[in-house]
Amino acid sequence: MRLYFCGTRGSTPVSGLNQGRYGGHTSAVALAHDGQVPTLVLDAGTGLMQLTGLLDGAPFRGTLLLGHLHWDHTHGMPFFAGGLCPGHRVEVVIPEQGADAEQVLAKAFSPPHFPVFPGELGPGWSFRGLEPGEHQLEGFTVQALEIPHKGGRTFGYRVSSGGASLAYLSDHSPLGIGPGADGLGELHENALALADGVDLLIHDAQHTPEELPALAFLGHSATDYVVNLARAAGAGGVMLFHHAPTRTDDEIDAMTARFADAEIPVLAAHDGLVVEL
Repeated sequence: MRLYFCGTRGSTPVSGLNQGRYGGHTSAVALAHDGQVPTLVLDAGTGLMQLTGLLDGAPFRGTLLLGHLHWDHTHGMPFFAGGLCPGHRVEVVIPEQGADAEQVLAKAFSPPHFPVFPGELGPGWSFRGLEPGEHQLEGFTVQALEIPHKGGRTFGYRVSSGGASLAYLSDHSPLGIGPGADGLGELHENALALADGVDLLIHDAQHTPEELPALAFLGHSATDYVVNLARAAGAGGVMLFHHAPTRTDDEIDAMTARFADAEIPVLAAHDGLVVEL
């Protein structure tokens, strides 16, 4: 399984001289089977636009699997050229909301806030809800479980293929369940189940522990929580993700350096990163 980190920033896209190395596109991680182009994309932030270049001119034929419906995870869809090419097939799958999935997404982009409705993106676009549980999507086995995050139903995902596995908890507020042993949030059942023994844990790391008390109301995690969760779940490594929009390259470097002596690898995702599992 090959992972393409097309967008790794949280909350809003950014651009600046101090943020060039890690990049400024919001969440989108494209997954491909060995030797194939990506067919499953986790979230559809502005990073989704970067996927077009990986398709070598071909239309995208696959699934966009959204963890939740905040703007930074949906903004890329109308600008995804690979999903507009003739012959495209784009199935958008969202956490079940108890209402028509396309109508729910229309709250994110539709007139008067945006020129078009989701259904106008092309004849090959479709939309549906997903319940928690195990699913088969584009040849990947996907386990979906609900995780706490402020402002709407949010899923974390565990994706497996060919003996490789990853956990994806891009937006996660473990303090919503309890403070945990260290005050950074509860190592709760669903988070542990998703991360159990995975090769790589991709996780919301928007805050440092020092920042968390003042910013916890936004619904995100602190870096040390991520590493503690990975240790407890027996994950093989950590990819810090969903970087705060104000976080500079040097600050992300420093965040990662704090875990240089950790017993598992702790890395920070950047736009354009490719990982083989």
